[in-house]
Amino acid sequence: MPLPETASETFIDDYQPQTSCSQALAPSALTRITSFWNKVCETLASRIGEDNFQRWFASVGVDVTDDGKVILSVPNPIHHLWIESNYAAALSESVDEAAGGPRHIEFRVDASKKKTQSADLATAVTLPLVDASVRGGRLLGRAPSSGESVGISAPVEDVKTPRTLSEAGISAKHGFDNFVVGANSQYSFAVAKAVAEKPGRIYNPLFFYGSTGLGKTHLMQAIGREILLSKKKAVVRYVTSEQFTNEFVEGIKNQTISQFRKKYRKVDVLLIDDVQFFVGKDSTQEEFFHTFNELFNNSKQIILASDCPPSDLKSLEQRLVSRFEWGLTTQIQNPDFETRAAILQRKLAELEDAPELEPWVLEFIARRVRSNVRKLEGALSRVAAHVSLEAKGPNHEAALEALLHDIIDQEPMKTVSVDAIQRMVATHYDLRVADLTGPRRPSNIALARQVAMYLTRHMTKLPLTQIGEEFGGRDHGTVIHACRGITDRMKKGEDFRRTVESLIARIIGG
Repeated sequence: MPLPETASETFIDDYQPQTSCSQALAPSALTRITSFWNKVCETLASRIGEDNFQRWFASVGVDVTDDGKVILSVPNPIHHLWIESNYAAALSESVDEAAGGPRHIEFRVDASKKKTQSADLATAVTLPLVDASVRGGRLLGRAPSSGESVGISAPVEDVKTPRTLSEAGISAKHGFDNFVVGANSQYSFAVAKAVAEKPGRIYNPLFFYGSTGLGKTHLMQAIGREILLSKKKAVVRYVTSEQFTNEFVEGIKNQTISQFRKKYRKVDVLLIDDVQFFVGKDSTQEEFFHTFNELFNNSKQIILASDCPPSDLKSLEQRLVSRFEWGLTTQIQNPDFETRAAILQRKLAELEDAPELEPWVLEFIARRVRSNVRKLEGALSRVAAHVSLEAKGPNHEAALEALLHDIIDQEPMKTVSVDAIQRMVATHYDLRVADLTGPRRPSNIALARQVAMYLTRHMTKLPLTQIGEEFGGRDHGTVIHACRGITDRMKKGEDFRRTVESLIARIIGG
């Protein structure tokens, strides 16, 4: 609530009040402070709304020290925490505008103001401090000492030092030894190994980015796992940005913010996943900014991951983005076919009681799921479960084929017709389409027909029986035999494999 009206005066930078908060102010000093605070209150109320202003700032007292510092007196620590978490930016901007330049703001508890606390305040402090509602620019003031400025009243308990993988938030299954390295991840893998060997000394911070399900989390946790196993006294923590945010909010609500800060600022390696979700959480960004600075200044390793490079995090505070770019940024790209096939083979070997799957099954999955390793693993698990539970019968191949088409969410690609495949293959082998669909079986026609069947199986959603019909009424067993034959030839001959892949590219390209 603004102080009584006074003549409008400019807040003078070199004004030096002769008294402290507890002493009576000289009339001229009181007039200047009154005018200054009236301007602050007018601007602040217009920014946060009259109701919010009356609830949180009507009971706030003000003083100015001899060096221009603005001292705000509040009824209790919770009152301060709420203002700092929700109105820090609006308050500091209002103060700076009224003063004509930046001013340091500090809070202090004034016990005499406790009587101003009402039922409204008691209700307000129980509202959840969800990130969507948290606003705040820079934190206000320094860390206060007990009995002077506002601090956290709850005692700071010792934070348990993580000594095991689970305590550090790291999965035991994520290691360097079971990460399948391909052309898409070779550089990122090498960098991760180097950081694990010399944490805090090179590539700090290290920033991984790439689409969902490509292995960012695996590499991050592999680094943490390696450091924990090789450096017994190292303190390592892995969290997602959501976990970090939730713990920060809980720290404010439960008055354990000092414990929260000790947990994340007293580590040797901090790994935070999905940092893109810090966007829109202003107070969390502020907290992480200071955590980042303290760790970096003490040569502690920081490892981050996002689905896009730092430069694309448009809504994140620029000072955070610039710090993300201080170290090394590395992209994990989509895996190629060979890498996807290798991943499937590795995952199949890791499955307990893994069934024997024919090569064409793994190849089918690898060709149809092209950009997400998690989808690869999910498709493999479902197929393996089906094969383990279902006895092989005369219709086993057809049933498995139907299952594959059903469970694999094919990624968007150009719709390919059987006719287009037949025409492209016939042109390549200098034949007519009628040769592929007719009864003739000389070796050159038989090979071209098998290639066309193979491509039709892997580039369309047609069932085996319909593919056979498209090639002159042949049965599904003939289609299966053709596909197996082409798969074997591709494995044995590099030139033949390149020919088939070239045909695929030409068909898709039109």
